[in-house]
Amino acid sequence: MTTRSLVDPELVEMINALPVAELDALSLPATRAAMAGMVMPVETYAREAITSERRLVPGADGAPDVEVLIYRPRAQAKLRPAYLHIHGGGYVTGLAALNGPSNVRIAEELDCVVVSVEYRLAPETTAPGAVEDCYAALRWLHAAADEIGVDRARIAIGGESAGGGLAAALALLARDRAELPICFQLLIYPMLDDRTVSAEDPNPWTGQFVWTPSANRFGWKSLLGHEPGTADVSPYAAAARASDLSGLPPAYICVGALDLFVDEDIAYAKRLLRAGVPTEFHIFPGAYHAFEMAVDATVTVGAQRERRAALARALRAIRQ
Repeated sequence: MTTRSLVDPELVEMINALPVAELDALSLPATRAAMAGMVMPVETYAREAITSERRLVPGADGAPDVEVLIYRPRAQAKLRPAYLHIHGGGYVTGLAALNGPSNVRIAEELDCVVVSVEYRLAPETTAPGAVEDCYAALRWLHAAADEIGVDRARIAIGGESAGGGLAAALALLARDRAELPICFQLLIYPMLDDRTVSAEDPNPWTGQFVWTPSANRFGWKSLLGHEPGTADVSPYAAAARASDLSGLPPAYICVGALDLFVDEDIAYAKRLLRAGVPTEFHIFPGAYHAFEMAVDATVTVGAQRERRAALARALRAIRQ
């Protein structure tokens, strides 16, 4: 069965151009190299009003330092809000610099500081290494807030795909450690639940394009260091495993109707709502995983506009 007839017409051209090779241990080095080749030179998307810099910040105890990319408005101002961004890539690939264009745009249009985390990838680093890297970046952001002009009461987190999954896990970790407040979580088609790999009745209308069931199994097995779907998976690796979602920051979640993650994202949004967490949720018809690679499609433009608006509302919240 094919779901091609359900794809938004403006998104069809992109899937025609995608390679059909599956992601696995043999293809991973080439996939990483291909993604690195997609990084745009900073000068092609730089904005005069925004500065860009790389820093190394202290990692968790016994872990290496963590590289972050920082995008800041040049203009003097009172303390600004901040957005801690976590890139996607199925936990096994991806680079913070790939999101440079969107993060520069967010920094300028929302007048905020954006910090993007270069966390360690699986399978070289298994859970909880990646989320601890993200926590270290969040800890540094709080500690350096005065230096870089950030309002500690208005720090949001978020990301795409695996980055969304790490953001959800980071929100749980920050809640449980009760050290670093977060005002909002922006979860873009987040990768939340390893049990999707072994679902007895998988959704037949999802996962045909971009991120497939076999890629999903490889990603989760790489992160966990063992087969997904077992009983001993930490919620700091797969956020959907958390038994209690109360006390988490407000959330925005979006996903395409043809995305492999649609069912797990719906379930997580419902659980957040039942836990009393303010949650906004969007499903985009005809959209597969990472559909925003089709940059000029109407659904892409609309989806990006909606999420920036949600983040802007959260970052404008009155300081307590």
